[in-house]
Amino acid sequence: MNQTTVIRNARLVSDGEIRESDLLVKAGRIERVDAVITAPVNATVVDASDHYLLPGMIDDQVHFREPGFTHKADIQSESRAAIAGGVTSFMDMPNTRPTTTTLEELAWKYARAAQVAAANFGFYFGASNDNIQAVRKLDPSQTCGVKVFMGSSTGNMLVDNPTTLAAIFRDAPVVIATHCESTPMINANLEQAVANYGKEIPVTEHPNIRSAEACYVSTELAVSLAKEHEAELHVLHVSTARELEFFQAGPLQDKHITAETCIHYLHFDDADYEHHGNLIKCNPAIKSNRDKTALTTALRDGRIDIIATDHAPHTLTEKANTDYVTAPSGLPLIQDVLLALLELVHDGKIDLETAVRTSAHNPAQRFGVVERGFIREGYSADLVLIDMQNSTAITRERVLSRCGWTPFEGRLFRSRIESVWVNGKHAFNGKEVLEHGGAEQLQFKRPVR
Repeated sequence: MNQTTVIRNARLVSDGEIRESDLLVKAGRIERVDAVITAPVNATVVDASDHYLLPGMIDDQVHFREPGFTHKADIQSESRAAIAGGVTSFMDMPNTRPTTTTLEELAWKYARAAQVAAANFGFYFGASNDNIQAVRKLDPSQTCGVKVFMGSSTGNMLVDNPTTLAAIFRDAPVVIATHCESTPMINANLEQAVANYGKEIPVTEHPNIRSAEACYVSTELAVSLAKEHEAELHVLHVSTARELEFFQAGPLQDKHITAETCIHYLHFDDADYEHHGNLIKCNPAIKSNRDKTALTTALRDGRIDIIATDHAPHTLTEKANTDYVTAPSGLPLIQDVLLALLELVHDGKIDLETAVRTSAHNPAQRFGVVERGFIREGYSADLVLIDMQNSTAITRERVLSRCGWTPFEGRLFRSRIESVWVNGKHAFNGKEVLEHGGAEQLQFKRPVR
């Protein structure tokens, strides 16, 4: 059944401005935005006085672990956690088991998500050293991008053949999204750590093993290939100040090369390994306070275009592994990302318009997501109602991710998510995820430059 909803007296945040307005949602779309809207008969009316209405976050980098690792997470569990966190659309990575490196596996993921996803869904296709023909056959309207691991990965997804890399950057019909770390440098650093510590490598060595230099040289290669072949490049999870020299400030629509960072790089630094240990072990590694500060500044000035999670759940048992080499990397973040981003607003480090631009507008524009990411008439009604005067205690009990924990446990965030709508259907009421059945496959239309 189509739902008609009128949201009254909201502070709408979209297109670089905040304005008081009413909003009419009908048949899954934003039908009208106006100062005063009379509610149609039988419409649901929501009083949003003193609340902010944001477009739902589009998380351009998640690992929902299905297929192959569903003891950690799956599309259903993690998309429900996403909804509770104000993330109404996600783009899932290909390093599952089997990897999403064939068109058949890509089709399987879309079919599975259509059955179980609580949020709108898109999937990356994975590049390998031997599937360039499949990359060339990708339908640009059906996949968000091709993921290239220019650092270590799972399965056969490390792309280290120079000829293959050149072919991907020359021929890919979609955005190329890269994980940039130099495997030879990481291996050399690990050998040195083994020489220094033997089998007792402390997790505090993680940012030295997966070093800033390893990120820099790999990002430099990706950017040089993109420039050589005039490719559309998106560098994922930038974690260092030095890498920022490769990215220009300003509006995303003027760029062929864009950058993303993740929420954990803006909240943690290397001093936090002593307390959190493996719970904040991720790749690329969380680095110094200087890097954290520089990334926040770059988010504000537009050198960093997109904020994401790199949501990558592991069980607490797996994270409790004391062997550095085999302890898994990755953090579950999707339920906390928007509240954590709003903490930067409360602290005066970014404004609310920047938070919305980097979490909703820019992901939609970068990947050509059709009619989402903005509060505009005619767009899909993916909406999040925020109370910035009410707090949220981050406890283990509220975690919806199957892994059952969050690195933000114990924090008190100074905002609260009051409601979430997905394609006009009420999906979260501030307390629980509702069985709304409104999730849709994301459609992509590449911008003409």
